[in-house]
Amino acid sequence: MAEKKQVPLRLNENLYNAIAAWAEDDFRSVNGQIEYLLTECVKQRKKDGKYVGQNIDVPPKFDI
Repeated sequence: MAEKKQVPLRLNENLYNAIAAWAEDDFRSVNGQIEYLLTECVKQRKKDGKYVGQNIDVPPKFDI
């Protein structure tokens, strides 16, 4: 298995909480969920040259 790189990541509290809740639903750690989401985005981009969403650069709004 390839060696994994460590990357420091800063997330605002609302985004972290949303990812943490999603990770819990999917039985993953927060780190595992972030890695899964990034992997899926890269696969999608390789598949059709587009990111998952049309508004990828628009900051999300959280209703928490």
